[in-house]
Amino acid sequence: MPRITPVNPDNATGQAKELLGVVKSKLGGTPNLLKTMAHSPAVLKSYLDYSGALSDASLSAAVREQIALAVANANKCGYCAAAHTVIGKGAGLTGDQAAAAQRGEAEDPKTQAIVTLALQINENRGWITDEQFKAATEAGVTQPEILETVAVVTFNLLTNYLNHVIETEVDFPKVDLVETANA
Repeated sequence: MPRITPVNPDNATGQAKELLGVVKSKLGGTPNLLKTMAHSPAVLKSYLDYSGALSDASLSAAVREQIALAVANANKCGYCAAAHTVIGKGAGLTGDQAAAAQRGEAEDPKTQAIVTLALQINENRGWITDEQFKAATEAGVTQPEILETVAVVTFNLLTNYLNHVIETEVDFPKVDLVETANA
């Protein structure tokens, strides 16, 4: 049972109604997390604006989803693991790639370096070492990609933490969290 009941889009008013309408038109439905964010239109708008800005990143949608899956799993956010498994498939990830991302693994060496960096940023609250930074750059991760990796991690921290606080009811096919090695 969620600690905060999601807003029923049919009963929403003002900016919440408008934002939920945007979500439904883009996604064809409205996930519970976003309906819950609608209690504070400022939070929902911030989420939508941040998401929209990241869609213009040089990191592909698939790589952003791999980061989201790794961070969700590391932070034990079952809602985000389930949601990003579905979203990741829409971004071109196979089921095996999504499961691997939860474990912090990727087939492509550069993507692996990005996912590893994301997990290091998450685990160390941004305080990565010179060696970790150097490993990413030596693997071909560019300066814009490093900045975008930080942005994708922090964007996903928002949703992970919201789900922990509100205990959002998962409205995606359930995905089991997995044990991972430390970053």
